Amino acid sequence: MSWSEESFRLIKHKLSRRRFIQAGSLATIGAVALRDTAWAQRPRETTLFIGTYTSSTSEGIYTYRMNSETGQLTKFTSIKSENPSFLTLDRSKRYLYAVNELAEFEGKPGGAVSAYAIDRTGTLKFLNQQPSLGADPCHLTVDRRRTKLLVANYTGGNVALLPILKNGTLGPAVDVKKHEGSGPKEQQKGPHAHCIIFDSLELHAIAADLGSDKVLVYRFDPVTDKFHPGRQLSITLQAGAGPRHLTLHPNGRYVYVINELDSTMVTLKYNATTGMPTVIDIVTTLPADFTGTSYCADVHVSPSGRFLYGSNRGHNSIVVFVINPRTGKPSPIEHVSTEGNWPRNFVIDPTGRFLLVANQRSDNVVVFRIDPRTGRLKPAGQTAQVPMPVCLKFL
Repeated sequence: MSWSEESFRLIKHKLSRRRFIQAGSLATIGAVALRDTAWAQRPRETTLFIGTYTSSTSEGIYTYRMNSETGQLTKFTSIKSENPSFLTLDRSKRYLYAVNELAEFEGKPGGAVSAYAIDRTGTLKFLNQQPSLGADPCHLTVDRRRTKLLVANYTGGNVALLPILKNGTLGPAVDVKKHEGSGPKEQQKGPHAHCIIFDSLELHAIAADLGSDKVLVYRFDPVTDKFHPGRQLSITLQAGAGPRHLTLHPNGRYVYVINELDSTMVTLKYNATTGMPTVIDIVTTLPADFTGTSYCADVHVSPSGRFLYGSNRGHNSIVVFVINPRTGKPSPIEHVSTEGNWPRNFVIDPTGRFLLVANQRSDNVVVFRIDPRTGRLKPAGQTAQVPMPVCLKFL
């Protein structure tokens, strides 16, 4: 059987098309490989939000990019806000909330809380603002369900609950709990709520009151989603301690309280079901040979749960503790200079490799590398000049 000229032409066309497709496929694979290689070689970046005091030259909230390999900080943008001294993000990372640490808001005594949407670039867009129902709000937190925000009002001496609406905006406060009591020191003439967080089950909220030397535990009413109307649990720490900030261990069984006025770290054994805290340990945050004046500020546990960190203002250091995995008790292993003056809040980055410190009085944010084996800190050689930085939060 003989083939026609047309048959040969069709076969040639099919062979040519197959080679073209194969060549195109190889080109596509090569392009993808080159793209993935280029992406792998690009510096990975994370977004950092910085809350400040605006009494000097600060604009408000600053957004920085951090290189996840080197720790280098690069300014991205800023947004105007009055005294946004503490920030928090919701679990979706779509909304940021900031206190406005003011004694008066809209002609009335008290401060405010502001809500912002976060777009895909990390840029903030103002949504709305609500009164905090207490003067000088200084700390806030959001629950996992993103339905309620808790704020601690320092001079107001109370904690308030604000509902979060579906679009991320804040509703007016629906509940307030006034603290009572005082302490022996000048800063303790009345109650000063300084921090409030949810426990691991979010059945309770735990608050530190610097003025009354108390740690208070609030239970939530499952029907109203407000504070339970009954009397809350509380424990009183040593007189003049001044509990300032607190944090949960990742296992939820321990709470660490850093005391501003006597520079100590308290370990509480905590029952998340009952909300009952018990003091099991107290250690100093300062070196044994230090004789100056210093005030503690912030406290955080490493994501691994192995190490505990606290900031000392005056000694200008971060104290590093190793945590006993059996007892939860911390033992100090080093004190590291913050390379600045008056360290306020600090933060561990999402990779767990860096710790960043906000030095309020020297207007700088300093980056440290964390040794994953020992928890010790080493300067990363990276810093950013930010006016009066107070709070650091990673997106």
